Amino acid sequence: MAVLSHEDMSAYAAELQTDGKTVVFTNGCFDLIHRGHIELLRSAKSEGNVLLVGVNGDESVRGLKGSGRPILAEQDRAVIIDALEMVNHVTLFHDESPLSLIVKLRPDVLVKGSDYGADEIVGGAEVNSWGGRVVTVPLIEGHATRSIIQNIAAGASGEKG
Repeated sequence: MAVLSHEDMSAYAAELQTDGKTVVFTNGCFDLIHRGHIELLRSAKSEGNVLLVGVNGDESVRGLKGSGRPILAEQDRAVIIDALEMVNHVTLFHDESPLSLIVKLRPDVLVKGSDYGADEIVGGAEVNSWGGRVVTVPLIEGHATRSIIQNIAAGASGEKG
């Protein structure tokens, strides 16, 4: 599979919706894939027929997470997410937020982790405005990229993490 352009993903989503399929969208940095990511994506897929994923580009990740991030380059992260069985297609986005992509795709369901309140989810109001719904998925305690990076750094320095 290939990483789709926004235009190709939008056309794909519209075609599926015309056929009566439920299109689900989620997004994230997906830097150092871990169990929390997998559970989020599994839950997202269970909300509809097709799961489309937006992966933050490298500059976007740096803006959100700070210097030293991402660990993996955007193309690598996109290919890894695209290879997961529950994901139908991936696109990269380079804006600070996925709002313009969400508006372009017009998903039926928008899924994010529960670390975001319903009123904080970017694109949530827009998805609700066209009759879609917003779903939050509980996070799995202790599974975060930041924790993994800290454990690696502690191991490299001889500390126990």
